[in-house]
Amino acid sequence: MNLLLYAVTVLIWGTTWLAIKWQLGSVPPPVSIAWRFWIAALLLFALLRIMRRPIWPPRAAWRFLFAQGFTLFCLNFLCFYYAEQVVPSGLVAVVFSIAPLLNSINGRLFMGRPLQPTAIAGALLGLVGILCLFVQQMAGHLGDRAELIGLGIAFLGTLCFSTGSLLSSRMQSMGLHPFATNSWAMLIGASILTLGSWLAGFSFAVEPSVRYLGALAYLAVFGSVIGFTAYLMLVGRMGPERAAYCTVLFPIVALAASTVFEGYQWSALAVVGLLLVVAGNLVAFDLTRRIFVRRTEAGS
Repeated sequence: MNLLLYAVTVLIWGTTWLAIKWQLGSVPPPVSIAWRFWIAALLLFALLRIMRRPIWPPRAAWRFLFAQGFTLFCLNFLCFYYAEQVVPSGLVAVVFSIAPLLNSINGRLFMGRPLQPTAIAGALLGLVGILCLFVQQMAGHLGDRAELIGLGIAFLGTLCFSTGSLLSSRMQSMGLHPFATNSWAMLIGASILTLGSWLAGFSFAVEPSVRYLGALAYLAVFGSVIGFTAYLMLVGRMGPERAAYCTVLFPIVALAASTVFEGYQWSALAVVGLLLVVAGNLVAFDLTRRIFVRRTEAGS
């Protein structure tokens, strides 16, 4: 069962980057994101009702819910949608893969959690790998700052994701179920995006194409509802630390999809960069030592 949940999480979240790319066009990104989370929030509330779980959070949780809604389900996705206008979706996924490392660092800064030396080593490996991947993409475009700005926006979005993850951890320590907190946070994020889009004068009409509507359905149902459900089931069955290992595989799936649908061209340096990103995540979570210990125990 754990393997199935891992596969569902990796395949869905590893391909949502491409679906985001398919939504770019005539519909402003804030409107697309708002529609996504209105649909996802309503589905999650219906799921809570079917499961007969508590829906209303305590008063003490509302400040965390608003902060999570703004960072995780509003600003985070705005950054990624705008970044994908100039950066291939697979490379945006690679930037996102450093989120677990940022979680470790932010957990130390804001929650007092101990920072392991492996996290620092993993972060350095991952950053070098990302640079290797972006060298090819940015070759010949260094005079045009668009790709550098796209990289910075993607990193800002990853910081917002890390902040939202820590807020979720804080609410879970209060005894709140992630299904309920995610439902309200998505609703809050969608409300902020809707208000902002209205003030900006954006139209809320969606693009009546199979590609756009298919991407919207995929992101709302699979990316938001099923993806988060599978991941949260992993957290409940295995713990948040081991569940986070699935993010190691996101760049591989995303870059594979980018190669097929976006014509991403691989080079030897890009392969080295991807390997460094994966190695950085493995080192950061001390998975290499675990594998070595298990093999040693098996051999003895």
